[in-house]
Parts: sequence; structure tokens; C-alpha cells
Amino acid sequence: MPTFLPATHPRFRSVTSVLGTATALAACLTPITLLAQDQPSPQKTGSQEQGPQTNAAPIPLVPGEPTWDSFHGQLNAQKYSPLEQINADNVGDLEKVWEVHTGDVSDGHGDLPPTVWSATPVFANDTLYIGTPFYRILALDPGTGEEKWSFDTQSTLEALTQPALKNRGVAYWEAAEPDAGEACQKIVYLGTMDAQLFAVDADSGEPCASFADNGVLDVNQWNNTNAEWPLSLLQPPTVVGDHLILGWAGKDWAFEQAPPGNVFSINARTGEREWTFEVLPEEVREQSGTANIWTHMSADEELGLVYLPVSSPSPNYWGGNRTESAPLATSTTALDIETGEVVWSRQWVHHDIWDYDINSAPTLMDITVDGEEIPALIQATKMGFLFVVNRETGEDVWPIEERPVPGGDGSVEGEVYAPTQPFPTKPAPLLDQSEKPKIWALADAVSFGQCSALWEDLWYEGMYTPPTTQGEGALTYPDSSGGVQWGGVAFDPENQIAVVNTSHIVQYVKLYSREDYDKADSGSGNESGFSPQEGAPYGMRLEVARNWLGMPCWEPPFGELVALDMTTGDVKWRRPVGVTQQYGFFMPESWGSPTIGGPAITAGGIIFIGASMDAKVRAYSLETGEELWSDQAQAPSVSIPAVYEYEGRQYVAFIAGGNSILKDQVGDQVAVYALPK
Repeated sequence: MPTFLPATHPRFRSVTSVLGTATALAACLTPITLLAQDQPSPQKTGSQEQGPQTNAAPIPLVPGEPTWDSFHGQLNAQKYSPLEQINADNVGDLEKVWEVHTGDVSDGHGDLPPTVWSATPVFANDTLYIGTPFYRILALDPGTGEEKWSFDTQSTLEALTQPALKNRGVAYWEAAEPDAGEACQKIVYLGTMDAQLFAVDADSGEPCASFADNGVLDVNQWNNTNAEWPLSLLQPPTVVGDHLILGWAGKDWAFEQAPPGNVFSINARTGEREWTFEVLPEEVREQSGTANIWTHMSADEELGLVYLPVSSPSPNYWGGNRTESAPLATSTTALDIETGEVVWSRQWVHHDIWDYDINSAPTLMDITVDGEEIPALIQATKMGFLFVVNRETGEDVWPIEERPVPGGDGSVEGEVYAPTQPFPTKPAPLLDQSEKPKIWALADAVSFGQCSALWEDLWYEGMYTPPTTQGEGALTYPDSSGGVQWGGVAFDPENQIAVVNTSHIVQYVKLYSREDYDKADSGSGNESGFSPQEGAPYGMRLEVARNWLGMPCWEPPFGELVALDMTTGDVKWRRPVGVTQQYGFFMPESWGSPTIGGPAITAGGIIFIGASMDAKVRAYSLETGEELWSDQAQAPSVSIPAVYEYEGRQYVAFIAGGNSILKDQVGDQVAVYALPK
């Protein structure tokens, strides 16, 4: 059965009345048989500390004017632009009109760790704002790329919680009623790996003295449980009215204990903390940790709700330290923006031991299903599922069923497995997890049966097969880097078409007793390799299923772009996306590419996306999926492109920074395209 939290907030009652259905309210409040280990407690998990009042007026779900002033373009995470100067007929004429190389790049062979740069350019205040992996802010002329100003946080360039210097960009805020002549009525924010949040004036680049400690907020001051590592601010804050909603990243794969995934609301003007939302129950916080929000969030200001994509608790692949109820972990959770109290929550993985973090902001959309207009939310997941619910109440749009899943094989002590997991009935899974992935005959043949031998040694009883100590371990598909990554779902509100890029990757995970781990560890890993899960009784090893040549052992395509008709939940079209590149060679287009990053959609009927291994940026037809244009970038563009209009001309901006999960190639390029004048 679905995992609901009961509605406790007055706003919930009001939005339910908007539905005009007493049945809906009754259904939501009806006691539901929940899994014992996942049953939510009706506690108020937000703690209000002080409450500076907001004066910003709510904005409509779909703004009337084209905006691209946040990580997803808009707070609804639709990544949609109503601009149509560039369309399917002329997109082939696109040309690069300017580019900038920031110089903030490292391949890891020198004194600095490698860089991972996934920033979405933010267009606001007639300026393009960009955060770099060296924790600098650049303010650029959007028509020429000329630098207006830059700000250097002088932050330490050490990989404190991550194996690389990472950055996903900046956030922008401006006062609804600015004080004339005063500085910092428009502010740009940038976080650092050591949890310092910087606020600078958007016009001048000067620090905002009125914000926290002369423009710097030490978020790590609130890291007081299992505080071995700082709360890294790699994702920009989500700006909702006058609130900065802060999540953070940590190091959940390395330790049993970790800081619990608390979320903070900060006053945008002053840096004062307004409320703290505690994801994990008190009885779990000391022996576990995380269940944090390390990616962006979305919000509906009219409803007064912010939507959190919540990750899994620590350690990633063993849960014997957290068998108590943790109903908000690996969930989508809706909070009251003003108080931080839970309005509703849906848990998408019970007792997560696969690192299936909810890793992208849910996309908010108004859709018409069977003649009924529904305020909906679609949550993409690492599992390749798309869960669609009513964003006011958390109720199903299409049925979401609890289905039995495999238990353990008895080799792992202390573990208590969830007997069922949620499965959506619509839309269909983005990839077929219903059976063991087929071995790719070509990879098997050239490796003289290495793939077949590996498949024989991997335990697999279907989706959610638990980690094991036996053989080569358990096969996991999709892998922990995700069916869908942080780019999430884009949405065309006019035609009610959703677009998402997905990766098809097989991994296998094995747990080792502490004694066996110490013998086996041949070097610590991050997204793959050995990881100690220090403090837990088991270390682990995670590998991509490849042969000795590096070829995937499973059949292509390795990545696809999928368009969905959201009035029916059916697939409109799907196609391989990008091209896999290995050892300098480009593979056939029909094989596609794993992807990191996300798409942007325009009213011109175009999908813009980078994200692929071949480091190309592309335009596809929204109607048919046909590739219409491409250009070569310096490195894979693992961010979301920005679409904006400046002085009557439409632009699309890509950041080509690379990500080691995808390919060992880094860049420092900002590439901006427009039609010829």
C-alpha cells in the first residue's frame, strides 16, 4: 500500500477543499496498512526557530513571462521556455555566438582534485550568473559573454566529502519591494564544499554585509550529530519567496554513521535560520545518518508547498543499523514553506539498501486525465520509475501498487528486508526491470564468455534483489547512478508532454565481512569500487558489469530519450540519445549513451540536451524525437541548458564541465548559441 503521512496542517484542509471531493479527503486520511518498519509517525518534523516574515507575492505555477532564474529554469522544475524564435524549421542554423573558458578546471593530475561541473546558468537581472567548481561566481553579459564582475570565495579547494571539486551553480533572489538606493536588493548565492554560503550583491559582486556574518553563513554550525564530515553545499539553495531552502551533500557510502539529513530554511535577506526539518526519526539519527536532500527542490508558491526529493540513509548497502521506522527516507516529501511541517509524504523505496536516492526535483504540472484537471507532480527515480501523484495531497493519479519483492539469502546478519515495494502502473517503467538483463552477445563473444561467467555468479531474483556476501554479489538494474539522474523530467505545459533522459546500466554489489573486506580491498571507490561502510559489519564493492575490454555485458541501448503524453501516461516516442564513446571511438547511434544532466523544452518544439558521453550538445524535435542539430563541446555537458531572451534574441547556453561517473573528461566551457542575425 502507498506510504502516506496523515495531513496535519490547516493548508492541507484548504487545498483538499479546492479539490471539491470529500472522497479524496476521506481516502487520504483513511488508515492504511503500512509496512511495520516504514510506518510514519504523525510527528511534526519541522521545528520553527524564528520567523522573519516574507513579503514576496506567490508566482503562478507557469510564469507568464520567460524565466530562467533558477537551477531548473523555474521553481516548478518544468525546464520549459515559452520562447519560440528558435524552432524545428530553423534550429539547424544555430551557431555559437560566444564562449567563455573560466579556467576553473582540473583533471586531477596536478595538485588539485578533478573537477565535476554541473551548473545550470542562471539568467536574471539582464545577466548570466554562473558558479564554478573553484567556488567563484561569474556575472556575464548574456549577449557577448563579457565579464561584468567576478567574486572569489577563496574557499579551500579540497575534496572534503567528495572525490572531486563539485558545483551545480548559483541561486538568485530579488526583493519584491526593494529599498531604493540600498545594496543587496538582488542577491546571488553560492555554497562551498566546507558548508559556507556566500551572498553577494547581484549588481556589483560585493558581499552583502546584512547577510549572516558580513555575507557568509556557516551552515556547518548546525552539523552537531555524527559530525565527522562537513555539510557540503554543492547544490545552490532553492529560493522560494524570501526563503532559501538548504539541503546538502555528504559521504554516506563510506561510514555507518553520518550527519542526519536536516533541511534548513534561511531568510534570504539576513541569513537567519527560520526552521529546521528533521528527516530521520530521533531513534535513528545516532546510529545512521543522511537521508539528505543533495539535489534541487521544486515549489508551488500558490499552495505554499516545497517538495523535497529525499535520499537514502547511511550506509548505502546495509540497513541493519536502521531497522526502525524511517518513513521519510527515499521519499518525496511536501513541506509547508512557512513552517517546515510535513503536509504529505510518499516513500518510494522501503528500507533502501540499494542507494536509490530520490535524486531529482519532482516536476510540477497541471494535466488533464480522463477529463479531470489534476494538479500533478511527477517524480523520476533512479529505479527508472515515474511516480505521478496529486501535488496537493500526494494521492495517486494512476494507481501505485505495493508488490512483493525478494528477501535476502540469509548471508547478511542484522538485515530486515521490506516485503513489498511501490510499483507505478503508469507511466510504464523507463527500462525493463522485470527480468534479468540479457547478455550482449558481442561483448560476450569478444571476451570469450566472460560476461556469461559473470552472469552465472550474480544472484538475481528480480527488481530489489538485496545485496549478498555470496558469489560475485547481486545484480542491480538500474544501477545506483540511476535510470534518471538529477536532471529529472522536463514538461511542455501547452501540449502536456513530458521528456526525460534515462540510462541503462547494470551493476553488481557484494558485501564483505569486515575480515574479508580488509583482505579484499584493493583501493577505495566512490561511485564504483570498494567502500568500507566503516562502523558497519560489512564493507562492500560495487562494479559496473563490463568485460575486460570495458564493454558493457548487457545489450544496448545504453541511454534513451523518452517523451510521454501526460494526458494518458503513454509513451509518445522513445529513441537512443547521444553516442557512446570509448578509447576515442564513437559507437553506432543505435547504442545510445548513458546520460547525466537534463533536457530543456521550448515552445518552438525543441528539446535541448547535452548529457551524453560524446560531449555533443543536441536539439531534438519534441513532436517526433528526430535529431535536428548538434555541436561538439569541450566535455560532456552534464548540466541543464539555459534558454533565455536578451535584447530580442533567443539564446541557449550549455556548460561543458564533465563528470567522472560518465567519462574521464573535464572542461571549463560556457558555450552559447543563437540564430544568425
